[in-house]
Amino acid sequence: MFLRSLLELFVFESLPVRGEVIHLSRAWRRMLRDHAYEPVVRETLGHAAAATCLIAQSLKFDGAITMQIQGSGDLRMLVMQCSSGLELRGMANTAEAVSANNFGELTDRAHCAITIDRGDRPYQGIVEVDRNSLASSLENYFDRSVQVPSHVVLVSSDALAGGILLQQMPGQPIDPDDWTRLGLLAATLGTGDFNGGSGVELIRRLFNEDDIRVFEGKPVVFRCRCSRRRAGDVLRMLGEAEAQAAVAEQGSVEVTCEYCGRSRRFDPIDISRLFAGNTVSGPDSLQ
Repeated sequence: MFLRSLLELFVFESLPVRGEVIHLSRAWRRMLRDHAYEPVVRETLGHAAAATCLIAQSLKFDGAITMQIQGSGDLRMLVMQCSSGLELRGMANTAEAVSANNFGELTDRAHCAITIDRGDRPYQGIVEVDRNSLASSLENYFDRSVQVPSHVVLVSSDALAGGILLQQMPGQPIDPDDWTRLGLLAATLGTGDFNGGSGVELIRRLFNEDDIRVFEGKPVVFRCRCSRRRAGDVLRMLGEAEAQAAVAEQGSVEVTCEYCGRSRRFDPIDISRLFAGNTVSGPDSLQ
């Protein structure tokens, strides 16, 4: 089995098609370490992790991409972020009791957005949620919003998350039969395909009738950007009165990052320093 997390790019020599294969192992297990997700939530989170990496690489930009699924059913919030350097983190919040048995039930009444942040003005695209799968939802997104016909296949288990993205080269026609054939071959991908060999072998095994050029893989790592300062910002949003009341009752306040599970403790002195000089001058008169 692959022990590292890698994203590998490839092109078809005789067809105007580019591809990517992502296999997350260590990074995926680290993402799950501090959480006990229900199976359907874990599978959806794994699909989102693989998909966000594939999208980040396909856009070729410097910055970060965020996939966010928000709803009022069993899945309240799923956030997956990947930087252009393939640094990944993600989490999901759900109802207290999850009764959904599949992706469609889990994301009922949910909407999905993909935000691309290049450091200036972020761009957000809305993804229509297809109840069949996240992969189908993203195929529609690429086809309609990005105008790039794509095949997306996503898989996940407790040990790994993976997927394939195939995209037609802009402005270069392809025989519809060839495009359909590649989609059917990609759709055979399963978690077992990552159990042995290398990514190169996996790609060539799936598309054994085609000449393929595979490029050197790029490592993917789990990396959370939480900090004590950001934990303090959470307490500031809570408000001084509530923070002081909590620390008076409990002796200290802990803020736990939902992405990595790290907790940061704030005692009474920390709380006082946090809100010191945090006053805002009001207007001279009220109307």
